[in-house]
Amino acid sequence: MRIAITGASGLIGTALSRSLTADGHDVLRFVRRPARDAAEIPWDPAGGTVDTRRLAGADAVVHLAGEPLGPARWTTARRRRILESRRRGTGALATALAGMDAPPPRLLSGSAVGYYGDTGDRTADEGSPRGGGFLAGVAEAWEGATRPAEDAGISVAHLRTGVVLAREGGLLGTVLPLFRLGLGGRLGSGRQYVSWVALADVVGAVRFLLERPDLTGPVNVCAPEPVTNAAYTAAVARAVHRPAVLAVPAFAMRAALGGFADEAALVSQRVRPERLLAAGYSFRHPDLAGVLSDIACGPGTA
Repeated sequence: MRIAITGASGLIGTALSRSLTADGHDVLRFVRRPARDAAEIPWDPAGGTVDTRRLAGADAVVHLAGEPLGPARWTTARRRRILESRRRGTGALATALAGMDAPPPRLLSGSAVGYYGDTGDRTADEGSPRGGGFLAGVAEAWEGATRPAEDAGISVAHLRTGVVLAREGGLLGTVLPLFRLGLGGRLGSGRQYVSWVALADVVGAVRFLLERPDLTGPVNVCAPEPVTNAAYTAAVARAVHRPAVLAVPAFAMRAALGGFADEAALVSQRVRPERLLAAGYSFRHPDLAGVLSDIACGPGTA
């Protein structure tokens, strides 16, 4: 296949590109500068321009680009960048694809389990309603921006991804050195659920969906068994053979990180990947202890 990827230099994009290339697929990378070779596609997501000539003959586009969420304090300016990078970039891409005479027939567009807001102890799946809060609104706008591609007859799926676990980056990659020093600890009460997913399963799910254009709309990309933050913390500590007796008080997190604390660290999101499971996707890492052991001790990615 010939696959074009936005955000190809990010954590997921890098792993996906590596996996596809290793199996002989042709990978094109979107870049925000002039192209240096035939495998690069110039685009300006803020300005709304895409060089669609280089997309001719592509089988699919995987759209992963967007302003990082943090960890960082969400100032008004940062909130604007988080929202607009997703809404405007996705809209520009979807509009460009819709305007092509022969567009790629498949678009997999990023989203997040943040769509469901704080679910508490309630389990959410793809049929659950949108939750409240800033991130839920971002996810709704993000997904809605693909409408021009859908109206043009392109098969579109929204990748509602959970917390990605990997040694190379993401939240776990950031805190793993602290856990190795025995400085890891639960966040707040620790009762909030974490919908996690191994990096290898994000790549696996994307590749599965590339072969299943009949699966459109929202698809939760997270492991089948979410865990509480306390259980997650204990599992990371066991994986690195260190204690984790500390706790970061909720008020301290709010003081340091503001809205990010409430919506990305202290929020409870108990989400199940019902559509992937029903379609027959087999998770490589359905068990948290197994993936953490691989990340902490084994070679390569999760």
